Amino acid sequence: MHGVQRLVESLLREYLQIFPVVAILGPRQCGKTTLLGTLPASWARFDLENDADYQAVARDPALFLRLHPERAAFDEAQLLPTLFSALRVEVDRERTHKGRFVVTGSSSPTLIRAISESLAGRVGIIEMAPFTAAEALALTTSPFADVLHADKVTPERFVHELNPRLSVTHLHRYWLQGGYPEPWLAKSNRFRQVWAQQYVKTYVERDVARLFPGLNRERFRTFVRMLAGLSGSIINYADVARALNVSQPTAKDYFEIAHGSFLWRTLPAFERRTLKRLVRHPRGYLRDSGLLHHLLRIPDQASLLSHPAGGSSWEGMVIENILRGLEGTGLAYEAFHYRTGGGAEIDLVLEGNFGLIPIEIKRTQSVDVRDLRAITDFVREWKCPCGVVINNDEVCRRLSDEVVSVPFACL
Repeated sequence: MHGVQRLVESLLREYLQIFPVVAILGPRQCGKTTLLGTLPASWARFDLENDADYQAVARDPALFLRLHPERAAFDEAQLLPTLFSALRVEVDRERTHKGRFVVTGSSSPTLIRAISESLAGRVGIIEMAPFTAAEALALTTSPFADVLHADKVTPERFVHELNPRLSVTHLHRYWLQGGYPEPWLAKSNRFRQVWAQQYVKTYVERDVARLFPGLNRERFRTFVRMLAGLSGSIINYADVARALNVSQPTAKDYFEIAHGSFLWRTLPAFERRTLKRLVRHPRGYLRDSGLLHHLLRIPDQASLLSHPAGGSSWEGMVIENILRGLEGTGLAYEAFHYRTGGGAEIDLVLEGNFGLIPIEIKRTQSVDVRDLRAITDFVREWKCPCGVVINNDEVCRRLSDEVVSVPFACL
């Protein structure tokens, strides 16, 4: 597993040909620093969590960049907000020169604001995540994303261009363990359990506490544990606020912190003009299934398969793999969930240059055609290229004129 090639490596190389600055954003320990190690040896790398590097850059960022005008990478750049204005000045000295700087960072309000205010038009942003199932098992492409990259998306493309690449056994191991690199590299159940415990503790007590010094840590720690039970559900901020004994705006802020720091993914409701009455609350998932199972105290595969949260856990894991594949190939998209007041539901709706693609997720191998009504109606109403059901079948199949099934092993 050492030296695993990441899907975003080729995207990083591409962006270095387009932008003066590339920013790599993602949660801690997802592989950002390791990705910097794939840069050529001519690149100088500065870790701003290292006091010596921090002091060298922070003393006079403008002068430092004049001394290092190209091929300089700064890890955990959110720790030094003044770096971004200095980068803008340095980049503007020679605006046409591409591939000069790379910065990485865990998301924070300061980091996002610094990028949007100082480097707009000068930076390509890559969102990095833990391993996809394919990456964890040494595959470095996203065929599903490649189909969406095509000039025209059709059901035939899914059926003829996608083939399972992973075994169901491997996929279920990934589902239990999640995608963070260190547990995969260690290959130890005990290490995985201890690592997850320490990761959650560090996330609350160091990362979030440092970004939001006025935050009530105990209450936010309770909120993080609450997220495990909420994963996969429609979110009502008023209900969460009552459970935490906080105001509704505070509860909403907690969700925004969890989403912005890559712990949680909020899927907004798909809202368009329609005669149907729609549920407009967002839906959300813990982004990593391994952390979810740690918080739910699910120790092994047998416990997971019988756990009441197994279905929502599987849905969240599949959604993350789809979206990580799109991010890793640089495909622009928006993601939603869909539910009508009458109970019709679609787990994921993707929108991009490829059009609208509704996606249903099933853990079963076969699909009952009676379960296709919601996705079929959606395809017809919005004139989608097709609908997709992700399941555990052995091959891609045409389920109807409008809907195809794609095994998760194809992603």
